[in-house]
Amino acid sequence: MEISYKYIRTKELMSLDIVLKNAKIFTSSGPIEGDIGIKDGKIVKIGDIQEQYIKTIDLSGKYVIPGLIDGHTHMEFPFMSEITADDFYYGTKASIAGGVTTIVDFVTPSHGQDLISAYEKWRGNADPKVVSDYGLHMIIREINSNVLEQIPSVINKGVVSFKLFMAYKNELMLPDGDLYKLIKKISDFGGVTGIHAENGEIINELIQEFLKEGKVEPIYHYYSRPDILEIEATNRIASIASLVGKDVKMYIVHTSTGEAVDIISNYRKMGYKFFNETTPHYLTLNTEMLKRPDAFRYVMSPPLRSDEQRTKLWYRLASGDIFTIGSDHCVYSDLQKKRHMEKVPPFNEIPNGVPGTETILPLLYYFGVKKGIISMERFIEVTSLNPAKLFGLYPQKGTIMPGSDADFAIIDPEKKVRISPDVLHSNIDYTIYDGVEVEGWNVMTMRRGEIVYEEGQVIGKKGSGKYIPGKTPIMM
Repeated sequence: MEISYKYIRTKELMSLDIVLKNAKIFTSSGPIEGDIGIKDGKIVKIGDIQEQYIKTIDLSGKYVIPGLIDGHTHMEFPFMSEITADDFYYGTKASIAGGVTTIVDFVTPSHGQDLISAYEKWRGNADPKVVSDYGLHMIIREINSNVLEQIPSVINKGVVSFKLFMAYKNELMLPDGDLYKLIKKISDFGGVTGIHAENGEIINELIQEFLKEGKVEPIYHYYSRPDILEIEATNRIASIASLVGKDVKMYIVHTSTGEAVDIISNYRKMGYKFFNETTPHYLTLNTEMLKRPDAFRYVMSPPLRSDEQRTKLWYRLASGDIFTIGSDHCVYSDLQKKRHMEKVPPFNEIPNGVPGTETILPLLYYFGVKKGIISMERFIEVTSLNPAKLFGLYPQKGTIMPGSDADFAIIDPEKKVRISPDVLHSNIDYTIYDGVEVEGWNVMTMRRGEIVYEEGQVIGKKGSGKYIPGKTPIMM
């Protein structure tokens, strides 16, 4: 199905820049048949539009949804002695191609670095390169008086969410007492706490046991991080956060087990503002990937789980118990994954991370919506509306309504694609979804009223994206 354009030339004053005609518009409240009028990058009208316009785009047969918000990316991320292969240019090119108009990336201070200088470094890295718009989270890897004092200043700069780790001992992991202090401080100033929930102490013990036994293949990455260690850590952090009080806003990032979702859901039923994020790879892949010849490509934390856990996550996504979907886009080349050697290194030395920002839309749409597991409304909630609310970007982002940014992913619901590196835009030559066939593909992306992706090509300019500071989060 082709998209047709029409330009109107007249000396009269134009009231609209662009009108999207004959659109089937999907929102979290349901579908709308009609047109969308855009002026100065904003949505100004939805419905039957009679105003004059400069350009019209006929979207007959297409679906228009809010631009996705990928609330979990790691561009230019320094970890395990490597820096991710996707910088802010390549990474946001991939995002834009997948209908993601806004990412929220993680500022990662180095050891001893203060939060404000780390924020300024991330802005300096991102601003000249981004094609999508972007927001920022702040990772806190150590606690001292300077860190605690800077939290309100970081929030004032629009970084309203913070990530704390219960895993990666001697690298990012924080002890329980520090987790309590930080959650309390972040909550005092209205911020959101994101948690990587795995029991890092026990993981470290299991890793050492397997290494002593010569068990070094990638599958032992899974065995060293069993389901119960995510479940235990989720229960522990929920208990710790509940001591601070019901004003705490917290979510568990990249949840891989149904039981961890249930723990958080039970707290939410008691009035706590606790939520879960999961990712497409936990919904579509399983531990068998860690037995393949290229298993090193599938090493991420938490690890891929069983088909039973995949099913549990789909049920909880459909029921509304999972709040957001993020990609955890953290890309390493084969050379980096193999630590610049021919032979695959022991599982604990393989950099953790996989690509995913460009494939959120087709995977969730095909395996979720097309298969009848989730509705379009749920799809939009977890990929646009809820991330916008959680990270303080709503209503500028995450919705289709007058006054919001004209950010759209335009889906051809019948387009069939076999996913391969050739159709993707990340700065690596593989995809963990190679050969997966989907039906429904993003064919155009508009960011603030500008077409930045069309016909397989990213046409948005390097550095044309904007930093969007987060405001007060809106929790359910």
